[in-house]
Amino acid sequence: MFRIIWVGQFFPVLPILRMDLVKHKGGCHCGAVRFEVWSSPNLYVFDCDCSICTKKQGHHFIVPKNAFTLLQGLDNLTTYTFHTHVAQHTFCKTCGVQSFNIPRSNPDGYAVAPHCLDPGTVLSVTVDKFHGEKWEESMAAHKTIRDMSKPAAAPKEDK
Repeated sequence: MFRIIWVGQFFPVLPILRMDLVKHKGGCHCGAVRFEVWSSPNLYVFDCDCSICTKKQGHHFIVPKNAFTLLQGLDNLTTYTFHTHVAQHTFCKTCGVQSFNIPRSNPDGYAVAPHCLDPGTVLSVTVDKFHGEKWEESMAAHKTIRDMSKPAAAPKEDK
């Protein structure tokens, strides 16, 4: 069981949800595409209102590329791009589910659909509105989104 927390309409300060990372597993509906992703059990999810996210109800959390592993289904993925062609909207050729993509906001990471995760590893979901209809303004106003796809610094050892 997990809880959903809706945060302000615009861009609040990202809450500090420090816990150890967990390995989430997930995939598409038919099971052809499977992945694992290392992330907090407390997910910080964006609800984007850009043209494509509005159509597909695009809720996603962002992780660095090195935190994501495609386990199977590379040959079963197809990609849709538009406008700037930076975002890579990948989806399963069989069932049509988009369980992850490379977002325009963070081309150095992945946006993962929390509803495509297997049950059991998510403790909570915090949802933040991202105004993708005004993408440039929204990116300038959001102070933390770019850092979400950067690998975390290794902890410093005590001497």
